[in-house]
Amino acid sequence: MSVASTADKGAPWPLILPAFMLFIAVVLVPLAMTVLLSFHDWGQYKGIEPVFILKNWEEIWSDSYFYEMFARTFRIAALATLLTAVFGAPEAYILNRMRAPWKGFFLLIILGPLLISVVARTLGWALLFGGRNGIVNKALMSMGLIDTPIAFMFTETGVIIALAHVMMPFMVLSVWAALQRVDPQVENAALSLGAGSLTIVRRIVLPQIMPGILSGGIIVFSLAASAFATPSIIGGRRLKVASTLAYDEFLNTLNWPLGAAVAVLLLIAIVLIVVGSNALIERNYSEVFR
Repeated sequence: MSVASTADKGAPWPLILPAFMLFIAVVLVPLAMTVLLSFHDWGQYKGIEPVFILKNWEEIWSDSYFYEMFARTFRIAALATLLTAVFGAPEAYILNRMRAPWKGFFLLIILGPLLISVVARTLGWALLFGGRNGIVNKALMSMGLIDTPIAFMFTETGVIIALAHVMMPFMVLSVWAALQRVDPQVENAALSLGAGSLTIVRRIVLPQIMPGILSGGIIVFSLAASAFATPSIIGGRRLKVASTLAYDEFLNTLNWPLGAAVAVLLLIAIVLIVVGSNALIERNYSEVFR
């Protein structure tokens, strides 16, 4: 092996090393410290004791309160993901068929929420919901869709709607990226052969954009399950999820080891769900296209 080829193989490492060291310092080290903290003891008068115990994990597994928190967390994340898929996929399809300059204009509208702080967006939804006399309830009642006001604040419904709005750009961009690989002439060919619009969408468009929907769903679900600002503002203290529960344990009760255990368990659950979903998706598609 020549000296030049050896140098070429070793050349990327000086470029990768700074980013890799930053990743270790910013991500891996705090994560390892959080995992170790979850095995420490805590008392109201003695504080945190650096001993290795399983008390925090046993408390989580034995208390139904934590089961309720995690079930609510993943239920809200799943429904928010479903809502973004139902509205985001058609939105991306319409965007893909637009022509300039309208495509760029509406793409900017879709990406607009990402340019605004998530706290500001969630506070905007809090103003729209505004209790039983909020703008949303007044609009629905004026259109005759409802007879009595709906409670959006401090409910799962309000949190799901706000999360779906916050996460919608991720779903739209994922589906739009999948549509870039779809040949529009295939739809025209199907139309010329007598296929209806619904048949074209169901038999041609939907199977081709399904990878984008599934990848967008994984992104949205992960972000929604770990979201903090939206559940804490819209849900308040009445409707806790895993992220707000960990926050309360850290800053309100000061039980850092228990909060660390909740945070680590949430991370593990999200990773397992994402990895399992990705493996299931890849296996199904490999069987289809085998």
